[in-house]
Amino acid sequence: MVNKELQQQSLTGEHIVLEPLTMDHQAALSIAVADGNLWELWYTKVPHPDDMKSYIAEALAAEARGETLAFVVRCRHSGEVIGSTRICRWHQQHRRLEVGYTWYAKTAQRTAVNTEAKLLLLSYAFETLDVMAVEFRTHIQNQVSRQAICRLGASQDGILRNHQLLKNGTIRDTVVYSIIDSEWPAVKQGLKDKLQSHQTR
Repeated sequence: MVNKELQQQSLTGEHIVLEPLTMDHQAALSIAVADGNLWELWYTKVPHPDDMKSYIAEALAAEARGETLAFVVRCRHSGEVIGSTRICRWHQQHRRLEVGYTWYAKTAQRTAVNTEAKLLLLSYAFETLDVMAVEFRTHIQNQVSRQAICRLGASQDGILRNHQLLKNGTIRDTVVYSIIDSEWPAVKQGLKDKLQSHQTR
């Protein structure tokens, strides 16, 4: 298999642009994360505005190691940065990667944003990187995230019990979902249909 590289490029949709993360996004991301005080959600990993610089630095360090490709999510119409997401844990030998570290400002939630972001990332994963599976992981108690992942068309693979120790001292059980290459055409059409339904409301 020919080795592929995670290319630092923007992915553009009708509603959003996934733009490569840089330190220049620190202020805009700090504003976005304050919309809804997202860091207060104990069951998900979202940075406090005061920690945004180190959050970005860690993402860029992982990117430099070839482990991840981090994006900010920018609204095409307003130009506003409304969140962040990543391709991560890419195992070329197994043609498998994960989409994660995703969070959106509260005002961008339950809109077309997540649907289009996943359409862009999954298209890049399956059609450019030629993976055979894309994985999603979330806290077992994060029902909003679990429902959103299922709506994408992903299937639950299992639960990693006692998977992580969180900063607040609790233990996280992680639910693992995936979409495989044979499912991608139907999932892609489903995402397009969901986007169309947002536009016709």
